[in-house]
Amino acid sequence: MKSRDTLIRLKRFQVDEKRRRVAQIEMMISEFDRMAADLDREIAAEEQKAGIADPNHFAYPTYARAAAQRRDNLRHSAQNLHIQLDDAKAELGEAFEELKKAESLEDRERTLDAAISQVGQGRAVRATA
Repeated sequence: MKSRDTLIRLKRFQVDEKRRRVAQIEMMISEFDRMAADLDREIAAEEQKAGIADPNHFAYPTYARAAAQRRDNLRHSAQNLHIQLDDAKAELGEAFEELKKAESLEDRERTLDAAISQVGQGRAVRATA
């Protein structure tokens, strides 16, 4: 019984770790999206200040070009994180299923122990009668 409790604690710990990983990735994605949106606003402001919105124009603001590159890098990183998020969610689902299996095994074991105990008590009552 003790080893089953240890197994369940381990499975719960694994589920918690997977949940933390999913939350961490989701937070990173939202932060990257926020940063990219901030850069979009900065680019638009710089283009408006310069009066040039065409990145291929020779006088296009250098800051806007650099900010656009950073924004694109952030969006690419966010796309990669979405892939990692899908994998992490799948791992979380698997860990949760393993936890449910371990808990159901413990429940069955308790039910079996209770049934055996009741049978033993019934025999003891009959023996004394």
